[in-house]
Amino acid sequence: MSSQIPESPGVAHQKAETASLGDLLGDVTRDLSTLMRQEVDLAKAELKQSATRAGKGGGMLAGAGVAGHFVLLFLSLALMFGLGALMPLGWAAVIVAVIWAIAAAVLASVGRKELKEIKGLPQTGETLAEIPPTLKPGEVNR
Repeated sequence: MSSQIPESPGVAHQKAETASLGDLLGDVTRDLSTLMRQEVDLAKAELKQSATRAGKGGGMLAGAGVAGHFVLLFLSLALMFGLGALMPLGWAAVIVAVIWAIAAAVLASVGRKELKEIKGLPQTGETLAEIPPTLKPGEVNR
């Protein structure tokens, strides 16, 4: 990125008096082009920085998910061995598995209900349905 040093007010005023309208419009066009290039470069830099941060954050969340999985695994094993002190270990494992099966069934049921309630893009569909009649000439549209 090249940065230009702005002209002093006296120099700019003198240039405005002596330059033709075409030269002044050319300067404005060049300056706007430079400004747009600099804005695009800034947007690219910000996007790259945001993408890098999002990638790091996503990686951290994935690591947290794996760690959470191990927490649940070891808590389940602790519950199984705790129940194993009161009953045979096989039955304790079955009880822990049944608890997880119930949790999975409840989560699947709630998730399925949420997915069935998705309407897609109702407003967009309604708007798109209105376009073809609008384009037919000679008809009265409501």
